[in-house]
Formats: sequence, C-alpha cells, structure tokens
Amino acid sequence: MGLLGELLLLPAAPVRGTAWVLRQVLAEAERQYYDPATVRRELARLTERLEAGEIDDETFDRLEDELLDRLEKGAEGP
Repeated sequence: MGLLGELLLLPAAPVRGTAWVLRQVLAEAERQYYDPATVRRELARLTERLEAGEIDDETFDRLEDELLDRLEKGAEGP
C-alpha cells in the first residue's frame, strides 16, 4: 500500500489500533486459559473442594471433565 493509501486510511488508525489491542488481549487470555499449570492448579483446588465437602461427586466429575478437556485442548496447540 502506498503513501496515498496510508493517508486515506489514517482516520481509521484508532480503530485498527484498538482491534490489534483486542486481538492481543484475546490471545493472552486464551494462553492463560489453556495453560497446563493453570489447569492443574484448578484441578487441585477442585479436589480440595470435594474433600472439604463444598461440592458433591457429580459436580466434581462434571468440572473435572471440563478441566481435562481444557488441558487436552491446550496440549493440542492453536
């Protein structure tokens, strides 16, 4: 894109910048969400909650399955 194209798109620069920032924030959020260390900490906390009687076996199984799916999906990569 030449100089003329850049000049024509200059008014849209804040929108493009905002879109770039949003993409970066989303990428970081997904990285943290699927991070194996984070998922393992959540699994440990879930086990603690079960042992403390805060949740029942059915809830534990459902939440554990969700966390294991996240762990598997994170291992697959993007």
